[in-house]
Amino acid sequence: MVYEAQKDERLDKFLARQMNQSRSQIERLIKGGYVKIDGKSITKPGYKVRSLERVEVELPTPKPTEPKEVDFEVEKLYEDEDILVINKPAGVVVHPAPSVQEPTLVDWLKQENIILSTISGEERHGIVHRLDKETSGVMVVAKNNDAHQRLSAQLQDKSMGRYYLALITPPLKEDIIVDRPIARNPKNRLKMAIVEGGREAKSAFKKILESKNGKTELIAAKLFTGRTHQIRTHLASLHRHILGDSLYGFKSKKDTIPRVFLHAYVLYLIHPRRAQAMRFVAPLPEDMRSYIQKHFDMERFDEKIDPDSIDKQFDFSSGMWRTAKTGQAKG
Repeated sequence: MVYEAQKDERLDKFLARQMNQSRSQIERLIKGGYVKIDGKSITKPGYKVRSLERVEVELPTPKPTEPKEVDFEVEKLYEDEDILVINKPAGVVVHPAPSVQEPTLVDWLKQENIILSTISGEERHGIVHRLDKETSGVMVVAKNNDAHQRLSAQLQDKSMGRYYLALITPPLKEDIIVDRPIARNPKNRLKMAIVEGGREAKSAFKKILESKNGKTELIAAKLFTGRTHQIRTHLASLHRHILGDSLYGFKSKKDTIPRVFLHAYVLYLIHPRRAQAMRFVAPLPEDMRSYIQKHFDMERFDEKIDPDSIDKQFDFSSGMWRTAKTGQAKG
């Protein structure tokens, strides 16, 4: 791959923008000797690339690893030569890590022979965006490098996104946009928190349906940014908690609500090859639907969660949305 600089700037910054990758990944690529300018290998991320210089990048060969035996099934919602759209089950970790002993979604992708090399020289099997272990729902996987880069660009320009459904307590007082920075919780490294000087984070929460006893509520969420635990952290800042989310303050017995009731419901994107607008819906998992059937009035439920209806409800031009910016909400 060859990129031509349009202005003088740092090499790592230039390539991060051109390749839609993080600066840390680009830094590993440069230090690994995979970047050349005018045929000369450049190994300093801070090297100043000049306007009109041509930067050549050669992606490294991945280092294959043996997959773990997979003991779960994954529903395929759509597949072609460029993308695979899946409905991730709750309880499945997306990426392998030293602390993860069980098989992951990446192991399942290996089993399906869906492989994408990354610029870091490691197997990453096309993962464009993630979901937490206990979160279920729709994800897209890129099946080649070009699709991966185009989808990553859509994450940046917001032409790709998801709507989530969550069961929370207590109900929201109103539809609200939360615009509060997020960083690692200084008192608990397992959690994120609202931290001044943290990374920009913005979420919108829409009231959908309250339970029969008025104590819980089904809401929809739309993210403008993609921070770790963003929905959970922003709801906690409103003194609301997702059912089953004991990490962020929900109190319940595990045998009653076994996991975090958060589901990535709708994914919209532009097809990376055909430039076609596409939308995919991951049906509610059985555990969430069973809880709703027991505690909610089902007469208009399917109408309330119709994807077209969800999409229309995130119309921010009406002036009815309140924005919470600084501090913790009081109610």
